[in-house]
Amino acid sequence: MNLLSVWWLWGVTAGVPAAYALYIAFFARHPAWRAHDQLRQDWLSAMSAQAGTEILAVQTLRNSVMTATMTASTAALGLMGALGLAAPALRALSEGGSSPAWTPALASELTVMLLLVLTLVSTTLSIRYYHHAGFVCAMPVGSAMRAQWLPAGQLHLQSAGRLYSMGLRSLVWVTPFLAGLVQPVAGAVVAVLIATALLLADRSP
Repeated sequence: MNLLSVWWLWGVTAGVPAAYALYIAFFARHPAWRAHDQLRQDWLSAMSAQAGTEILAVQTLRNSVMTATMTASTAALGLMGALGLAAPALRALSEGGSSPAWTPALASELTVMLLLVLTLVSTTLSIRYYHHAGFVCAMPVGSAMRAQWLPAGQLHLQSAGRLYSMGLRSLVWVTPFLAGLVQPVAGAVVAVLIATALLLADRSP
């Protein structure tokens, strides 16, 4: 397989997630993330209307924090491995002053690093927002302070959910680029399969 064909396949691998992101952000009529935003707001409102649910609400958020923590840890470990793959070419660029051979493999390695960084940052920030929302959920139901902070808690939950969703999808999109390192055709095929699966999962419930 010649270099031009490999670059073309890499372009397909990179273009599919870009097209998916644009479609979900701007063209999808009823994306699931909007329904999930409303779900989280309704959940907090329901928890705030029923006395005695404070512990249940905090436990639910703690589960979300643990899930986001595991995702962030996975991204951090993967980032260290990806950095090890790309380190020789990057070292040649920084120390030798010469440009490394810009190949589809190097482009895939750098894309994997970028996606893992995005996963790490977004999931870490989601933990922060879940943590703040936990304080609101722990306030006694019916108290003036809970009523005062309820809109902020809903906003924190909305931000946390969106950030975690972004991080999880970024982690999933690492897969086709890893497959492309083994076989360029596999990267394009896996990208199309993942896009199809995500589009089915992103239908509004």
